[in-house]
Parts: sequence; C-alpha cells; structure tokens
Amino acid sequence: MRKIIAFENVSLDGYFAGPNGEIDWFVASSHTGSQTEEDEFAIDSIKSTNTLLFGRVTYELMASYWPTADAMKNNPILAERINNVPKIVFSRTLDTVKWQNTRLIRDNIEEEIEGMKNQPGKNIAILGSGSIVSVLAKRGLIDEYSFMVNPVILGSGRSIFQGIENRLHLKLVETRTFKSGNVLLRYQFIK
Repeated sequence: MRKIIAFENVSLDGYFAGPNGEIDWFVASSHTGSQTEEDEFAIDSIKSTNTLLFGRVTYELMASYWPTADAMKNNPILAERINNVPKIVFSRTLDTVKWQNTRLIRDNIEEEIEGMKNQPGKNIAILGSGSIVSVLAKRGLIDEYSFMVNPVILGSGRSIFQGIENRLHLKLVETRTFKSGNVLLRYQFIK
C-alpha cells in the first residue's frame, strides 16, 4: 500500500503561510544555482515518490516556476524530477491544467486518494496545499507528516490543521537540523 506524505514548510509558531498566503519567509532552496542542504534533502525525498498532489494555489505557484528555464538553471535535478513525475491537482475552480504530466480532479478527493493508496507504486507526496492537507487529515488519510520548521515567528497566519476537530496522534520518527536553522520533524500518523 502506498503512503501519503504531507510535506510542509512551517513557521516556528506553526503557520504554513502568512495571513494573506505569503510564503516569502521560507528558508529553503537556493535560487543561485548552488545547492543547499534543503535542495539535497528535497531531491532525496522525491526519489521515494512517484506522484505529487497539489491544491489549486500551490499548483499555480509550482507550475509558474518549475517548468521555466530559471528552474532548470538553478536546480536542474529537482526541476527535471518535479516536471516529469505525475502530478494531480485538486480544484473545483480550474478548468484545465497545462503543466506536463498533470491531471485535474474536481470532485471526490477522499475516494480518489483511497484508490491511489491501494495501487502499487511509490509514495504519494503532498507539497504545501494546506487546504488539501486539512481535508485529508480529518479523514485520517495522511500516513506521514514532514514539517520543515523555519526559524521565523509570523505572529499570525494560516494553520495547516485549520478545522481539525479531533486529535491526531503522531509518532516522531526523524529529526534533522540544517545549517540554515531549519529543523525537519517527521511524524507517522497513529491510527
């Protein structure tokens, strides 16, 4: 059975985006062409996946960068992998998707996810996409959470677990500190 893994950049006070959706505070990938530890981690992580899931906002953000010449220049290994891996965007407002290897799903998110989990293959990763993570977390469909905690306090913003009404019990399975000050916390969902 395939695992669903949610990967989220979060602030020290637990927000995945600022109050207006801003993510300019991420201490993450280099856009200078030299690889950071976070880039190397992302490359290693994406090797264990063969499907990426996005909500509309994250999809549009990713699709505006990764297929570009800048992405290929700044991080060619990650750009090649992200561009070629199958991608699914969940959206009720998009009519079409143009990024290569992308499929649009408008309805029945939970049923689609359950079906994908039962297919053979590598893990399925959700990158960002807070609303999708929240919906799937409520249903217990996310097997693992990886939080890249950034050394910044926003004071307010959007919580990844907005609307969660019941406790989610997690088991810490990995921690990693990066030179940038980021800390990875990886948890398994305990059903």
